[in-house]
Amino acid sequence: MRTLLTLLFLTFLCTCGSAQRGLLKAGPMLGYCEQREVMIWVQTTEPAAVAIVYTDSLGKSYRTAPVMTLPQTAHVAKLVADRVLPGQHYTYQVEINGEVIALPYPTAFTAQPIWRWRQDPPDFTVALGSCTYVNEPEYDRPGAGYGSEYEIFTSINRAQPDLMVWLGDNMYLREPDWYTRTGYFHRYSHTRALPEMQALLARTHHYATWDDHDYGPNNSDRTWVQKELAKETFDLFWGNLTSGLPGNGGITSTFRYNDTDFFLLDNRSFRTPNDQKRPDNKTLLGEQQLEWLIESLISSDSPWKMVCIGGQVLNTHRGGSETYVNLAPAELEYLLRRITEEDISGVVFLTGDRHHTEMSQLKLANGKMVYDLTISSLTAGTGSSRDEQNNNRVAGTLQVRHNFGLLSFAGPLRERRLTVEVFATDGSLLWKRELTR
Repeated sequence: MRTLLTLLFLTFLCTCGSAQRGLLKAGPMLGYCEQREVMIWVQTTEPAAVAIVYTDSLGKSYRTAPVMTLPQTAHVAKLVADRVLPGQHYTYQVEINGEVIALPYPTAFTAQPIWRWRQDPPDFTVALGSCTYVNEPEYDRPGAGYGSEYEIFTSINRAQPDLMVWLGDNMYLREPDWYTRTGYFHRYSHTRALPEMQALLARTHHYATWDDHDYGPNNSDRTWVQKELAKETFDLFWGNLTSGLPGNGGITSTFRYNDTDFFLLDNRSFRTPNDQKRPDNKTLLGEQQLEWLIESLISSDSPWKMVCIGGQVLNTHRGGSETYVNLAPAELEYLLRRITEEDISGVVFLTGDRHHTEMSQLKLANGKMVYDLTISSLTAGTGSSRDEQNNNRVAGTLQVRHNFGLLSFAGPLRERRLTVEVFATDGSLLWKRELTR
């Protein structure tokens, strides 16, 4: 009798666990990582109570305050592990409705360490990519699917980066999605639930900016009527530490990882229409964001200053593409002039959008180097060739295929090295360069 009761009890537990596992739609995803806080993002299929249990190396466990997921916020929970200690490693588990969810991949994080005035900054790596299209045939254009090779996320995860920066077009809104909260929530949810993405989401800290396709229709600008909905949804589905400059809106943000500053720019909320004829007031970033960026670069003591923006900055080709020189040439000239005047070193623009990868470099009048590393695309369609003339392109860096990038920061603080590597879908190395300031 006791054996029968035990079997029934175990069956009940398995059934309950399986039921709760079915409530997990996407995630967990690691968001921002600080010395005393780490954010973990989870999405459920229906209303549920979600918490994170995290355990240190000595076996002591902590539990985040539970969050009830609700349909008006896309059943998303953002959970803050606020009892972490600097530099400490933790494993974690997702708990839904009181049941721990078993996951088939590692779930762990390490809080940022204290290093300043004690030692040189730790080495770390950052994955990069843009343009993630996940097919949904009933809403896609007729013909062959525009998205493919989703296994690229398995390759990125295998590289074990400490964090990943998503450089825009992180999902592609379709025509049925553009005008409603239901549409935005559906598109973001559909992409985020991609099975090949889950292990990467769970072990790497993720930060993001956007471009047109995760903001609104193709080539959207500041006139987009649903720009506030776009921001609301972006903020729900990503785990940046902040979003928007005070009193200015948008999604502009910044964070520091170890010794390196990252600036996440908004190239959509403030830009003038692409086809505007009057040239003297055309802007990509808007005055407040532009001046904030320049002053932030001046204030930064980071050896390398990583400026993340959806579209290319240093490509010299004049044509129909959404590059800085085509959209707001006077603003670009001003930005580069101010970087030169203030003698700012170590500026690297991290960009996406173009469905090809390349690195551009420019020596300023004061001899300092500025770089533009474009990484595109992860899974969205790629062209067959790129015959445009970019006078700043570094020879041998053009790739027209699915790919991802990896930045490696290493060495003493005053001699900090930055190595750029670009990999194919299967993780094979395409090219490698070491940058100099």
